[in-house]
Amino acid sequence: MEHQYTSRIFWTGNLGTGTSGYKDYARTWDIAISGKQIIHCSNDPLLGGDSSKMNPEDLLISSLSACHMLWYLHLASDAGITVLEYEDSPIATGEVLKGGAGRFLSAVLRPKITIPEDTNLESAMAIHHEIHKVCFIARSVNFPVHYEPEFVISNL
Repeated sequence: MEHQYTSRIFWTGNLGTGTSGYKDYARTWDIAISGKQIIHCSNDPLLGGDSSKMNPEDLLISSLSACHMLWYLHLASDAGITVLEYEDSPIATGEVLKGGAGRFLSAVLRPKITIPEDTNLESAMAIHHEIHKVCFIARSVNFPVHYEPEFVISNL
């Protein structure tokens, strides 16, 4: 079954003269999807962007991490594993070539997952290796994604 996803991207960086010169415009835009909050974005600071705004690279690594998390929670629930907390600090490595072309080389997801003390750690760990089979984003990227999970045992 096919799904469609839509978005509206609009440039907000016209400083008064459009793209009349390379330094005459800002690399900012908004993402607007009907019924959702607008996300203000910019280019990567290395390429003249505003470091206070999300850039495409931030959005990609965040999407990859969020997709992994959602599938982890789903599969953990199916396996009878209770997850009490989940947070991730993913990191992606990229390269930019002389002409400005860039790409991601790899990503590492580093989830910190809090589970009850009676949880089977081997089963909890094994879930990470099943997610790449089903995660929409992970199945769509063309760079390797590695996992370095940390489990925190809760006495609750």
